[in-house]
Amino acid sequence: MIIQRVVLNSRPGKNGVPVAENFRLEQSTIADTVQAGQVRVKTLYLSVDPYMRCRMNEDTGSDYLQPWQLSEVADGGGIGVVEESKHGNLAKGDFVTSFTWPWQTVAILDGSLLQKLVPQLVNGRLSYFLGAAGITGLTALLGIREKGHVTAGANQTMVVSGAAGACGSLAGQIGRLEGCSRVVGIAGTDEKCSILVQEMGFDAAINYKKEDVAKQLRELCPGGVDVYFDNVGGDISDTVISQMNQNSHIILCGQISQYNKDVPYPPPLPPDIEKIQKERNITRERFLVLNYMDKQEASVLQLCQWIQEGKLKVRETVVEGLANIGAAFQSMMNGGNIGKQIVSVSK
Repeated sequence: MIIQRVVLNSRPGKNGVPVAENFRLEQSTIADTVQAGQVRVKTLYLSVDPYMRCRMNEDTGSDYLQPWQLSEVADGGGIGVVEESKHGNLAKGDFVTSFTWPWQTVAILDGSLLQKLVPQLVNGRLSYFLGAAGITGLTALLGIREKGHVTAGANQTMVVSGAAGACGSLAGQIGRLEGCSRVVGIAGTDEKCSILVQEMGFDAAINYKKEDVAKQLRELCPGGVDVYFDNVGGDISDTVISQMNQNSHIILCGQISQYNKDVPYPPPLPPDIEKIQKERNITRERFLVLNYMDKQEASVLQLCQWIQEGKLKVRETVVEGLANIGAAFQSMMNGGNIGKQIVSVSK
């Protein structure tokens, strides 16, 4: 069977900026027959995420991420529909997902590695299982529950950087649902800031490209910052940390401002900021959602319930066509998305 697939065409270099041309669309073939235990799936949706930048390097700098190989098919979070099955638990027409879905139009996969999806849990919006009801939502919810120490009624203020991205836009809303009394987002355009306040219930949002972040934070968080959901690292995070309270908590979700630099993860703080962190006893522990998979099922059900009740608003930026996945990745790394960046491969 002839299919289309996307392979890694070139590496941007450890300190390079990724571009669409780092990926290449090509025609390939897969077997016409499905073996015992396998299923043939048609790809519906693929996810592009910041962590994939590390997979473009020969060494990902991480023990849980494998690098993509040159001229080999890339992979990541994906959703598809079963077209033919020789696996006992999966039937034609079932919707399935995997963290290691190949970037191709049709694939033959080991059925035991696929998770069956229930579309009704997300009101039929299947792509939500790659975002708000998937690993992104889990990262936001479990990050806040495991590292945020949010207590209802404790009058806590949360700040979220990268607040209009896939994880940040959920984290602010979840912070509120879990009991924060004030939630302030930091984003890079006026449009993003207005969506955060008007659609997603943030109390305020700061456009870091236009405004003095330190001054705005002092005005918007007069009692200081108790919980910081950090998606970006770098200068913005240094500014937030300098206004954090005694015994406060950083949820270290991502460091996108540092991903095109050859630095360790999490990147070390500048000496003056590290001094503040130590003096104020601010926790800053690496958070890896994969370590909390025993809580996955209950957490996904909680996320789905909030989505169904309209308490968790979901935004997606959808690009059509497998051929455009490289451009979608480049755009997402440059902040071109609001909410989760999704590639729609087929209907």
